[in-house]
Amino acid sequence: MAPVEKAKKVAKSAKKGKKHPVNSYLKGGVLRYSKAQMYKRRALYRLKDKKHPVVQKEKVPIKKANYPTKTFVKKRPGKANFSEHKRNTRHNLKPGTVLILLAGRHQGKRVILLKTLTSGLLLVTGPFALNSCPLRRVSQRFVIGTSSRVDLGAFKVPEHLNDAYFRRLKAKKQKKGGEADIFAAKKERFVPNEQRKKDQKEVDSALLKVINTHPEGKFFKKYLQNMFALHSSQYPHRLRF
Repeated sequence: MAPVEKAKKVAKSAKKGKKHPVNSYLKGGVLRYSKAQMYKRRALYRLKDKKHPVVQKEKVPIKKANYPTKTFVKKRPGKANFSEHKRNTRHNLKPGTVLILLAGRHQGKRVILLKTLTSGLLLVTGPFALNSCPLRRVSQRFVIGTSSRVDLGAFKVPEHLNDAYFRRLKAKKQKKGGEADIFAAKKERFVPNEQRKKDQKEVDSALLKVINTHPEGKFFKKYLQNMFALHSSQYPHRLRF
């Protein structure tokens, strides 16, 4: 009798299996019952005239996320910013140091450093009487500082020799009005004015006095007059200037 009871229990458990869904798919993705048939099967017609109480919920204002894309940048003046930057010069570039120019029309000449201007450029001169290098501004990038120096002593560079002193005035461009204007426009050649010539003579006379007092004055003059050049088997990274 025992095996018969077990068989009955198995049969009951089979009946308590998964329920069939209310609606099911046939082959080809077609539903077994249509919408109208499902309306009947679910008895939805009973709920046709019934009215359910509408519960109104309080509208809560939604806080919109407002994240800034970047931190607020204060307005800064665009002009005169670069001129206010702090200028740094190399430690070996001090007034009285002999420099070697590496670029420009005076390339290879030895000049004397007078002072560093507010723009960071170096004010140098030949002197003009020795190697025909006038008062001019040079960037420290195009300069080699040597170990030879001249003691300027009590000599002070005039205050008016600044960046504004070397600034050139740009001529206004005229409008083109025909073929005649093509030949009329000519490039103006730079000619030093009388003030520049006077300042050059004053600086040269003061520097020549200082050079004459140097213990090796004669040789120092020839040193400034000679151009710097590299010969065969001479390498700049091995030289001590």
